[in-house]
Amino acid sequence: MIRLSREADDVMMPQRVRLQHEAAIQHPNSIIGCQVRREPLESTERYTRWINNLTEEQLLTQVFTSHGPTVIMPTWFCSREWFFHVGKFDEGGKGVPEDLLFFYKHIQKGGGVFRVNRCLLMYRYHPQAATHSVLEGTIWNHRVRFLEDRVLSSWTSFTIWNAGKQGKKLYRSLSPANQKKVTAFCDVDEKKITKGFYTYEESEG
Repeated sequence: MIRLSREADDVMMPQRVRLQHEAAIQHPNSIIGCQVRREPLESTERYTRWINNLTEEQLLTQVFTSHGPTVIMPTWFCSREWFFHVGKFDEGGKGVPEDLLFFYKHIQKGGGVFRVNRCLLMYRYHPQAATHSVLEGTIWNHRVRFLEDRVLSSWTSFTIWNAGKQGKKLYRSLSPANQKKVTAFCDVDEKKITKGFYTYEESEG
C-alpha cells in the first residue's frame, strides 16, 4: 500500500506515481519527494531552487534550516505501513506546522529522505495558503528542540557561529543544560570580536 500527498489544485505529471513508487520500493522507510515547477513561475524562486537542487546528502543535513522539510509535503510519497509507523499528522488546527512535525518524527524514527530528480508536480503558490498562518516563532521553537534532540544532546560542548542577534537568540532558546555547553560565539565582524564576551543578561535582551 502507498500514501500519496498532493494539494487539491496542484497538478501531477503522468509519470509521478510510477516513478515515486519505484523509488519507494527501493527506499521503503523513506519519504519520497520530487522536483517541482512553481506556478506562477516567479513565485518563491529562491526556495524553489533550494528544494530542487539539494544533493542526496543535503536532504538529511539541511533538515535543520529555516526552510523546513527538504522535500515539500505536496510531493510526499511513502508506504502506508511507514506512515502509520511514524504516526498521524498533528491536527491541532490553524497555526500548527503539521508537515514539519511529521517530518521531524519521521527522521527521529530512523526514516530516510529521497528525491526523484524529475519535475513531477506543478506546485501552485497562494498568498492565503494555510502555511502562512504558522508563526515564525512557532517554527523556530520546533527547530531548536529538534536540533537539541538530534545533535546537541550528544555533544559535550560547541560554539555558536554568530555573535549577533541570531546567535544570542539561539543561545536564549536552548535548554539550560545545552546553554552550559556553549564555549564561545564566533563571528567575522571585528566590532563583535573586539568586545570579547557576552554576558547572559545581554543575551536576554
